This record gives sequence, C-alpha cells and structure tokens, in this order.
Amino acid sequence: MSSYNLQNLIKSYVEFLSSEKGYSVNTSRAYLHDLNEFADFLVQSGIRGKKKQNKTYDFKANEVRSLMIRGYLGLLYKKNKKSTIARKLSAIRSFFRYLIKHGIIQNNPAELIHTPKQEQTIPAYLTVDDMFRLLDSIKTDNRLGLRNRAIFETLYSTGIRVSELAGMNIFNVDFTRSMIRVLGKGDKERIVPVGDKALRAIKVYRDKLLRETDLQIKGDGPLFLNKNNGRLTPRSIARILDKLVKECSLMVPVSPHALRHTFATHMLDAGADLRVVQELLGHKSLSTTQKYTHVSIDRLMETYDKTHPRAL
Repeated sequence: MSSYNLQNLIKSYVEFLSSEKGYSVNTSRAYLHDLNEFADFLVQSGIRGKKKQNKTYDFKANEVRSLMIRGYLGLLYKKNKKSTIARKLSAIRSFFRYLIKHGIIQNNPAELIHTPKQEQTIPAYLTVDDMFRLLDSIKTDNRLGLRNRAIFETLYSTGIRVSELAGMNIFNVDFTRSMIRVLGKGDKERIVPVGDKALRAIKVYRDKLLRETDLQIKGDGPLFLNKNNGRLTPRSIARILDKLVKECSLMVPVSPHALRHTFATHMLDAGADLRVVQELLGHKSLSTTQKYTHVSIDRLMETYDKTHPRAL
C-alpha cells in the first residue's frame, strides 16, 4: 500500500472529498489544484520522482518528508499571501491524514509544521447609507432593471452567497412565510428569512417576466434569468454589480461577497446574536462568523470612551 503513486492517491482523495464528504465542485477542484501543485514541486525539484508526459508521477506517498514540505512552503512565501500558504498547507495536512486513516502511510509529515500566522483582515462592507444608495440607484424601467433590483435586494436581505442565489429556483421562495430555501456548501439546505422589500422586488420582476415572454415557466426553473432566458451565473451577477457600483459612484470596491459581509455586519451592529447570524450565513464554525464583529466592537469602544467617566 505504501508504494502507491502520489498522483493517483491525490485523485482518490479528491474523489473521496466529493462523494463521501459532500464537498462542492469548486472546493474539490481547489484541493486538486493545491495537491497537484505540491506533487509537481516534488518532481520538478528532482526529489526521487520523474515527471512523465502523461503527468503521472512515480513519487511515492511514503517518501514525502517534513523537510520537503518546508521547502515547498519556502517557495510559496516568495509569491503568496499567508492565507494562501495556510490553505495549501491545510490541504497537504488533511491529505496525509486521509492516507494514514486508510493505512497507506504511518506518519503525517505535515502534522508538526506550523500554520503561518494570519494577518488580521477586516472584510469589505458598505455602510448602511452606501448600501441604500446602491439599491436605490438601480433603475427599474425595464425587465432587466427589475431583475437586478430583485437580485441585490435579496442578497442584502438574506446574506446568502452569490452562488446560492444563482442556483435558486422559483419554488425556493415562500412568499407566504417570507422564507427562502437555499442549497449551501456541501449540498446542505437551510431556510433563511427574507424581507418584504426583497420579496416585493422578486414578485414584480417575475410578473414582468411572465407578461413579456412566452416562456413556459416551470416551478423548478431558475428564479433569475439572463437576457437569453437561461440561468444567471455568479460571474454575470458580479459583472452586473460592478457596473451598478460605477454608475452610482461608490468610492469603495464592492463584490457580491462584500454584500454578504455587509448583511452580517449590519445585523451584528444592530444587536443580532452571533449564533443567529452564523445560522443565517450557513457557517459551520462560529469563528468564521466572528470576523464580522469588528464594527460592533469599534462602536462599543467609541461609546465607552465617550461616556464612561473614567475611560480616559
């Protein structure tokens, strides 16, 4: 078992992530890219392996040593952020854990290698005024404008991922209960509340769509359509947002994911419980949600400094 080809084991591991762990296509692809990059480094560095024309590596899993991984990380430090290096190291570490679990190797050469200390980054977000300015600037004098208004009202109202919104179908929206059903990472479903303004925007858009097209709209069809009446993609939504941001002259970079940050920040700043926001966002870990508390903490300290008689 320990003589298994490293490249074949990588393929088996990524298939395991997809079929057994339920990882998304994008996540599985990222693991495959990172692990192939590491295997390629071993071969190109002349460490026992030899790269063949069909990209099959004869390097064996039990030949990998901690020093080799450290050499790879040293190369990454020259051109990658610490967060990227940490992600790639995590992929390597979990890959070797998988090999240990299946009896292919006995020791994890990445286990004792420390993860790079991460920079404290504050997620990009819009203020309440800027968010309202963006939404109110969307022209609704045609069907595509109504669609765009519905899209971004929904993203801000729910905090869902842009991929989750793009994947939504008509019957995922419950107008009676003011809820939507989304399919998140790992194909996990969750129910998320949605505000009246977003629901009204969706209804107005869908009514306009039905009046102006001859489409036989099915209940399981896409909720948001492109100009050719196909499903709108996350990339297309990002391009639409970029155009809208330029048109209303916002001075900060905005992406669909920044609207998710904005939702979380505004909820927490208004007093929402951290665990409630965690559930709404579909975060597996509470620590992932905690990065959105920066504004609340900043305002808390500002209020403390202004009001406490012994603060200064």
